[in-house]
Amino acid sequence: MTRGQVKRRLSVNWWQYLALALLPLFVINLVFGQAESLLPVLAMPFFIAGVASMFLSLRYFNGYKHALIATSKALDTAEEPGAWITLAARRRTALLVAALPAWIGALAVFVGLEAVPLFLLALSTMVLFYLYRIPRQLG
Repeated sequence: MTRGQVKRRLSVNWWQYLALALLPLFVINLVFGQAESLLPVLAMPFFIAGVASMFLSLRYFNGYKHALIATSKALDTAEEPGAWITLAARRRTALLVAALPAWIGALAVFVGLEAVPLFLLALSTMVLFYLYRIPRQLG
């Protein structure tokens, strides 16, 4: 597989994981957003948990960053295929952790979290995902 094919596959995977992160929030909000809240008193704790979950991604971003640096150093060497595989694995895990704010927001729909905090949780997931795009300079 060529470097261009690997980068295209990683790009497609990025979009797939972004859809996996955001679709549950939008679908659950569309279907259950107007329903009676189960425990409205939990709306603020869910929002706080969603915002706090952003900080969980710091550890995973550090691993992704090191894998990115290792991949750039391994370009045009025998270690390049292994470096791409490691980078993809680290990024996959990091993207799942970066999806937590939106997923917590999806659960918060059931306790009556309003539209603006839900939007902020979705936006924070999108910002975190933006950090995990493969830079153009790589390859």
